[in-house]
Amino acid sequence: MTTERAERLDRFFSGFIEGAHPLLLLDYDGTLAAFRVDRFAARPWAGVRQLLKRIQIEGRTRMAVITGRPAAEIAPMLQLDPPLEVWGLHGAERLYPDGRRDLQEAPAATRVKLEELRVLLRRDPLGGLFEDKANGVVLHWRGRSRPQAAQIEQRTRALFEPLARMEGLALLDFDGGIELRVGRNKGGAVREIVAEAKAGAPVAYLGDDLSDEAAFEAVNCLGPRGLSILVRRAQRKTAAQLWLHAPAGVKEFLESWIEAMSSAGLPGFVAPVSQDL
Repeated sequence: MTTERAERLDRFFSGFIEGAHPLLLLDYDGTLAAFRVDRFAARPWAGVRQLLKRIQIEGRTRMAVITGRPAAEIAPMLQLDPPLEVWGLHGAERLYPDGRRDLQEAPAATRVKLEELRVLLRRDPLGGLFEDKANGVVLHWRGRSRPQAAQIEQRTRALFEPLARMEGLALLDFDGGIELRVGRNKGGAVREIVAEAKAGAPVAYLGDDLSDEAAFEAVNCLGPRGLSILVRRAQRKTAAQLWLHAPAGVKEFLESWIEAMSSAGLPGFVAPVSQDL
């Protein structure tokens, strides 16, 4: 790990002074758990749940999962008691630990168009996997051959892109698919969470996907108290400040978080040189 990156971690964790209430914001798939074709089989990596529980028990960290999934899917996966706050549908849905739920709604004309598109894609998913969400429609091509994926993407974009010009609708690219959707993105979710927090609170966001870039950018605007971390096996162009492998790098970071909450000094986070941007 370079001196610059070590200094960045030092500055960030030095904000964990007595009385601090830092924010730990986490993507789920690819960050806390491996991707699975059957998303309901995507359980957290061994040891991750236990580390999150330790942070939860300590009581000063506000944790939230910000995911593209419907928010209700996360609690059964993590099995934490009480459940974590979850911002689902890339931030358009908010599920509180007590079960309250908020969902951003589209304008009436947009809702009608989305329903027409749902009917179409149920009949013909363009060779991909259609996913119906409360605030949009998704086409996946993960797992298809490269030629098949290219063909599915081309057909999907031809269908989605004209519709994205409608009021409230936007395209969201992610690894292995594209979504036509309504509502805030992950960056918007981060900004709302930060606005509710105590002024000056340290904020870290961990994510792996293209959809996490908006969250990275929102965290980067916070200066030294913000830390954005890309979690991937292979490096790519990103706005994130650090790069970690999963699951080892994620677990080391969570362990460091626990150490930082118990002392005012740098908790001695160490990452392999290959993980540094």
